[in-house]
Amino acid sequence: MTNPIDAIIFDLDGTVYLGDAALPGAVEAIAHLRQQGIRTLFVSNKPVDRRGVYASKLTKLGIPTAEAEVITSAYVLGRHLAQTTPHLALYVIGEANLHAELRGHGLIVLDDLGDDLREQNPQEVIDPSGIDAVVVALDRTLDYRKLNTAYQALKAGAAFFATNPDSTCPMPGGDIPDAGATLAYLQHLTGRTIDLLAGKPSPLTVQVAMAELQVEPSRCLMVGDRLETDIRMGQEAGMKTALVLTGVARRSDLDLLEKRPDFVLDDLEDLVGLLG
Repeated sequence: MTNPIDAIIFDLDGTVYLGDAALPGAVEAIAHLRQQGIRTLFVSNKPVDRRGVYASKLTKLGIPTAEAEVITSAYVLGRHLAQTTPHLALYVIGEANLHAELRGHGLIVLDDLGDDLREQNPQEVIDPSGIDAVVVALDRTLDYRKLNTAYQALKAGAAFFATNPDSTCPMPGGDIPDAGATLAYLQHLTGRTIDLLAGKPSPLTVQVAMAELQVEPSRCLMVGDRLETDIRMGQEAGMKTALVLTGVARRSDLDLLEKRPDFVLDDLEDLVGLLG
């Protein structure tokens, strides 16, 4: 490798682990790299848990990790909105932990209708005039009422934010729909594009990552399993990039690219040989 690498940013799902199991070579490779003095940071677009939960999971898998070594799209969004527009009333298509994350940054998250009202009025929506911004994330409780509430608010002029653009999320039993699918639905209905993206490949994630690592992007390696988020973010930021074939992307996908990742790895064990 031409430039020395001082730090590595790892994606999580499909790169370091899948479900509750570490992927082949991940634990050993990360331990070896840390022994060589290379700093590590873990970045996930999945907004369903707080950073501490991901850190605990990695630690249990044999990769000791502090909360500060994990960045999520929810954390990036909450941090950014708290610094720029803390007064906005947010309608969130997302799960309970995302609501808690955003409220933890001092943001206003509108309460949804109670369960009883949902059953009695399945098409009832929150008054869109009270919604300043719609936040879209992975939501495994998604229903028509939530989509309609978001649609009415966006139609009325609410800002349009998203934690991440991933169309699917890798799971042990197969991929499940992610935030990108909901975004496509709302974009099709409204004809709008999102005003703010927090997660990969957003520069906002790069800014938070570089502040934590205290390194220049040129001395950082981005490792992930998605070309359109992980690899794109690394390339646009000026990092070296490594695609690992343990998640979403396949080797055949590389034939369609104008700019390929710097390295293609069968699994994370290949990193040891790559970085010596």
